[in-house]
Amino acid sequence: MQTDQPLDFSVIIVNYNTSDFLARCLDSIGRPASFRVEVIVVDNDSQDDSVDMVKQHFPWVKLIAEKQNLGFARANNQALKLCKGRFVFFLNPDTKLDKECFVAMAKFMDAHPTVGLAGTKIIYPDGSIQSSVEKRYPGERHAKQDLQGLTGDIAWVLGAAMVARRDAIQALGGFDEDYFLYGEDQDLCLRLRRAGWDIGYIPEAVVTHWEGQSERNNRPAAVWNKKLNGEIRFYKKHYSTRAIRAIRRNNVLKAYWRISSMTIRLLFSPQNKIISNKLQKYKILLKVFSEKDVYQ
Repeated sequence: MQTDQPLDFSVIIVNYNTSDFLARCLDSIGRPASFRVEVIVVDNDSQDDSVDMVKQHFPWVKLIAEKQNLGFARANNQALKLCKGRFVFFLNPDTKLDKECFVAMAKFMDAHPTVGLAGTKIIYPDGSIQSSVEKRYPGERHAKQDLQGLTGDIAWVLGAAMVARRDAIQALGGFDEDYFLYGEDQDLCLRLRRAGWDIGYIPEAVVTHWEGQSERNNRPAAVWNKKLNGEIRFYKKHYSTRAIRAIRRNNVLKAYWRISSMTIRLLFSPQNKIISNKLQKYKILLKVFSEKDVYQ
């Protein structure tokens, strides 16, 4: 009796109000002839036509239609429980895959058995490269003692397009669901490294990324506030109180300096939106890092 061969890839896409981009993303995945691929879309209670669009045009996609916005981490974990592929490809809906993406990812992961997770090459729609690989964690220069003994030289990769070994991710319990949006990719990469895995980078796997489309209806200040809160959650989970105090002091001093200099510049250029937006950013930075629970 012949048994079914295991799947190569499980693609997980968490969607929130990006029907137009999701359709393009799914079109670019298609049905790769050389690989056994399943695609799981988790819709976080979108208010557009995302769910109906997937049902109508992509019936081969496994759709999980949530009745509330679970956030990025929880939604991915919902799909992770269903995955059958050797590799899990976490992919944002505002992306488009190069036709050789699956080939490149499979070759790389098979050739590098110590890599638990790897990022792809991410480009903007105009072809320019988006920064997606980091050698350091946020605030790392203040937390050297907290980050000793890690494997490899890549700290983390951008969560918009990253491939991982399913067994390695499931052994960790998936994403940390205390993160709602932002910071969960850094957290996952650090946990993998502490478990003995390397983080890799696959330049031959190219993904075009439109960036931030699920947040396109939110004010920049609100998005920045979410990012900072994710960053602080990372510090509180992984760094000592000593390191967090140093990071806080550095950010508060930087915020005071930037706010003072930009306020003066606005006196001479009151209509300068770039300066005004940066001023708002540093006011939020000061507020977030001045909160008492940063230490708790």
